Amino acid sequence: MEPTESQNGLIEHRASHTPEAVALRLDGGPEQGYLKDFIYGAIDGAVTTFAVVSGVAGAGLSSSIVIVLGVANLLADGFSMAVSNYLGTKAELERQEKTRREEQAHIKIYPEGEREEVRQIFARKGFEGEELERVVDVITSDDRRWVDTMLQEEHGLALEHPDPFRAAVATFIAFFLVGGIPLLTFLWNMLFNHTISNPFLVSSILTGVAFFIVGALKSRVVEQRWYSGGIETFFVGGAAALLAYLVGVLLKGTIGV
Repeated sequence: MEPTESQNGLIEHRASHTPEAVALRLDGGPEQGYLKDFIYGAIDGAVTTFAVVSGVAGAGLSSSIVIVLGVANLLADGFSMAVSNYLGTKAELERQEKTRREEQAHIKIYPEGEREEVRQIFARKGFEGEELERVVDVITSDDRRWVDTMLQEEHGLALEHPDPFRAAVATFIAFFLVGGIPLLTFLWNMLFNHTISNPFLVSSILTGVAFFIVGALKSRVVEQRWYSGGIETFFVGGAAALLAYLVGVLLKGTIGV
């Protein structure tokens, strides 16, 4: 009789939690992933570029204008998002280092006050008596461990952060690749003599599929059911596109395009 899926999961879980496996994993440090940055860029790229396409289509402007504005959005907005992500991630690193220096100074100036902070932190976790004092002694016996504890427990800061440059690159690549999907049919018509009779309709379908796929991928980050994430992103992106299309129609009537 073959083991069930739950039994296989239990076997894998036990194998990954042997003393040797746990030690190896902890020695390697936390794994830094950039899926969040990729999904962030992908969703924004698809939404904003399709919003441009929808607005131009609603205004009844030519396909060449769709391409020009769409490519401009891909480059300018994608770069802007990447830079923003870079600066935001870098700011988190700088904040951590600033707080680390402050805690190191506090330990030198008034170590007993910092020991009391450690004591109260772990008392609130349920430690008491001699056990609590042993915990305090162990933590405060090493300055780096002491500061790391204060960063995490007092300030709520993570000890590890993604690399700012890699986070920015992941955002830009996702923005450009997924954000370029709404433009594919218009580029196709430009290159192959308008073989797609209704490029906006096909673009809408492709973009809807892209919204769903990106939302399904997003569910891995937020622990959401994949189809729920896909449907949610599909409707959020669709709402933004519909709004842009209606604005385009309104402007068309206002300026007499």
